[in-house]
Amino acid sequence: LAFAGDAPLAAHNARFDVGFLDHAVQRLTGRRVAAAVVDTVWLARRLLQRRSERFSLAQLAHFFGTATDPCHRALPDALATAEILVALLGLAQERGARTLAEVIELAAPRERRLHARRALVAGAPTTPGVYLFRDRNDTVLYVGKARDLRARLRSYFAGDRQRPAVEAALGALARVEWRELGSELEAALEELRLIRELRPPANARGGRPQSYLRRRGERWVVGAEPTRFGPIASKRRAQLAARALDDYAGEDLAAVLPPLRAKLRRLARDLRFEDAARLRDRVAALEAVVARVDELDRLRSEELCVLAPAREPGFWRAFVVADGRVTARTIPRGAAGRLEIQACLATASAAEPSLAPEDAADLLVVSGFVRRPPPELRIVPLRLAEIQAA
Repeated sequence: LAFAGDAPLAAHNARFDVGFLDHAVQRLTGRRVAAAVVDTVWLARRLLQRRSERFSLAQLAHFFGTATDPCHRALPDALATAEILVALLGLAQERGARTLAEVIELAAPRERRLHARRALVAGAPTTPGVYLFRDRNDTVLYVGKARDLRARLRSYFAGDRQRPAVEAALGALARVEWRELGSELEAALEELRLIRELRPPANARGGRPQSYLRRRGERWVVGAEPTRFGPIASKRRAQLAARALDDYAGEDLAAVLPPLRAKLRRLARDLRFEDAARLRDRVAALEAVVARVDELDRLRSEELCVLAPAREPGFWRAFVVADGRVTARTIPRGAAGRLEIQACLATASAAEPSLAPEDAADLLVVSGFVRRPPPELRIVPLRLAEIQAA
């Protein structure tokens, strides 16, 4: 204690060593070790996670080429740990760490880092809404939606692993912003709008180009120009489906599937397994595209109104589905809402049919809620009297 003073300590697998120090210091002074501790094991795991699979002192000494070889003796092990620490501090600086606290934060186990950030979601409401993860520069890293904002936000800090992009967003998280809305449906549509507008790096759907199938001469090709045959999120799937449609001149894509399946069976019987595997992948892609096109055709022909509670007391949010798009309007309850409903219907009837990818995405979201409507939604035909009655 006299030697170390107030200096921070560094140790390899610090939890083991500091346990002994804590026990001895508590016996002597009644207190635990107060110094900050940098653990080179956890720092190495964080900084070398794709460059090394083993993080023992000997393995890291070999990785960094230290002048001292660790040999399970106090002084050589301490010298090797010091050399490893210096190398890791250089890597930590490349990650933006400038202070001891930032290095310790970088070295902290995932559970401890997450637990320290739970305070960022303190006070979150139990209402539906959207939330935005922001870094210390206030850049939006991730956008999500929830039926219960408090429960959803707390789930990020409960220890369950997220997909890598969200894990990275949690690692850089400095502030959580939430916006309360009237229903989960409104939150889902607002989430899509924010992702399109902000393109957060951790959102899988952020800014991904959409693909469409179309005829060019006698061939089917994949392009970005909207057609009835899309949007298809996976360009690879669209390309495989286009190859399956070679030499087909019609527009009923499902009609191609039976002869293709028969051809696949013939190839398998003839032991032409490589040809069969290629055709199998194309048939599977075409089946997925046909299912998506059929669903979008159905949605683009729908005319209905979904009524959901608005955030403001005494109002409804009306989501009108017509001509391949979703439009929303806030409507007062009771007789006062008649003019708003009429204006909403007039706007919907004047709109041109849409094939735009953003409108298709909105339709697919609304469709999910219409298939399994939660109790707060009311789904009615697109007629003034029935909307007003509802």
